[in-house]
Amino acid sequence: MILSSSEIARRRGVGDLIIEPYNVASQQPASYDLRAAGAATLQRGACTLIPSIEWVELPADLAATLRCRSSLGRRGVLLGAGFVDPGFRGQLTLCLTNMGPEPIDISEGDRIVQMIIQEVKNGEHLYQGRYQDSEGAVR
Repeated sequence: MILSSSEIARRRGVGDLIIEPYNVASQQPASYDLRAAGAATLQRGACTLIPSIEWVELPADLAATLRCRSSLGRRGVLLGAGFVDPGFRGQLTLCLTNMGPEPIDISEGDRIVQMIIQEVKNGEHLYQGRYQDSEGAVR
């Protein structure tokens, strides 16, 4: 089940889902828009790593799928590496590839990727990989 905006708010309120700093303008009906932590230019044909402003922590019963916002997708931007496992905590490194006809400027704070949060049934294993507690863009 995908979490609605009210369920995201409830889970944030009890403290088991962390999205900080939270921005009410980024909350969508069934997703949360992650924002760019800094300015960047997406060059044609190149993959650019941009960290999210948000620090995210997912409990054992939640995972997230990442999708490029349609406003960027319409300009030819593709998102790679689009899944966040239960137990992850840190800033997310967003891998954006510009396949469009021209460079695209991203400003700090721009909403660039949708995070769709969903339930994980009987989650037992938590993420413990090398990206745990990531800060900034991590290769």
